[in-house]
Amino acid sequence: MSNDNPTEPTAPVTGGPWQGHNPYPPPYQSPGSYYGRQGSSPYPPPPNQYPPGQQPGHQPPGQPPPTQPYPVTEPTARSRVPGWLWPAVALMALILGLAGGALSGALVAGDGGGGSGGVFSVERRTAPPLPADNTSVAAVADKVLPSSVQIVAEYDGDDQGATGSGFVIDRNGHVITNNHVVAQADEDNGPIEIVDHKGNHMKATVVGRSTVYDIAVLKAEKAKSLKPVAIGSAAQMRVGETVIAIGSPLGLSATVTSGIVSAMNRPVTTGDSAKENSFINAVQTDAAINPGNSGGPLVNLQGEVVGVNSAIASLGSAFASDQGGNIGVGFAIPIEQVQVTTAQILKTGKAQYPVIGASVSGTETADGATVQQITPGQPAAEADLEVGDVIRKIDGKPVSSSKDLVVAIRTHVPGDKVTLTVERGKKTFEVKVGLDAKTG
Repeated sequence: MSNDNPTEPTAPVTGGPWQGHNPYPPPYQSPGSYYGRQGSSPYPPPPNQYPPGQQPGHQPPGQPPPTQPYPVTEPTARSRVPGWLWPAVALMALILGLAGGALSGALVAGDGGGGSGGVFSVERRTAPPLPADNTSVAAVADKVLPSSVQIVAEYDGDDQGATGSGFVIDRNGHVITNNHVVAQADEDNGPIEIVDHKGNHMKATVVGRSTVYDIAVLKAEKAKSLKPVAIGSAAQMRVGETVIAIGSPLGLSATVTSGIVSAMNRPVTTGDSAKENSFINAVQTDAAINPGNSGGPLVNLQGEVVGVNSAIASLGSAFASDQGGNIGVGFAIPIEQVQVTTAQILKTGKAQYPVIGASVSGTETADGATVQQITPGQPAAEADLEVGDVIRKIDGKPVSSSKDLVVAIRTHVPGDKVTLTVERGKKTFEVKVGLDAKTG
């Protein structure tokens, strides 16, 4: 299936050619300031104490009520205090007061970092650190950064003209990244390098790549020493859950940003031409994704990869596809699709995608996809679809554009069947269509 509607909006990719241009000139802004926290005592004040069996409002037996005065006994004669004792008591109080004031001043003004034990270590308490059990962003970064890499590839004759990100998937030195990061280097037989989080450079080659799904698999012999990532599930993620994006935005390697899942199953088209178009049933996130993040992992709080960061939305056409900045709308390829495509590439060196054998375009009312052309002998022809039919739904889900239909079909694999709700004139009916395979 192809998309013949050139007016469909596309999202610019987040990696690719960098030709010495920095879209963010100096002076650079500080990434943030640190503020000291004024922690309160971790110990709560003691509760009011009462004698056993006595609580507020309780009247002990044998005692007069509160409104009745207690019996008064005659005062006994007091012993006299020697006159010389009073000046001594006053002097002692003055000494203790000065010493206490000095100690209090030290506790307030001191930083508490100069000694161990004693009153300073007791008084200068801070909040305890979060446990390193992969439920914090810091713990996730510790877990995934060693498995994440920067990609540097040839582009337009420049050996370092394209930058992106990637991650290790097995002990055989295989690395996942986006197709658009390494496509030209592969076509030109140009150099490709991966750089681990410690700055070690390793030569890599392309095992296979898919333009349709924007996935490429690389191999680097030295990457066999790197730890593979854990794989999660995008389908199990919920809107609002925390996710972490790891990559090399703007060439800044080993960068970690966090945000939430903003939406699921978001149809997105990337690429600058019909030949390069990729259709993604994307995970949308507001985690900061910028040029250079392409191919890097989107990770859940358990440190599992749930997607491959691939594209960002930009404001209008003022930004080129390789220079758009983060506006809080980024897209990642679901890891389930990445696994299918990767398995095909590792097995055959190529990737396949499903088609029904029809070209479609969007409707003026954005409520369907109109069949423009049918290829003889393909599933669409065998299912008795006709030119002019309007496809309103696929598997019961509304279709608002040709992009929706193409993305929905490409979430399947060749050999599957889909159910199309079709409108022809005044008739509406359902058609089951098988999916054929194409390579790309």
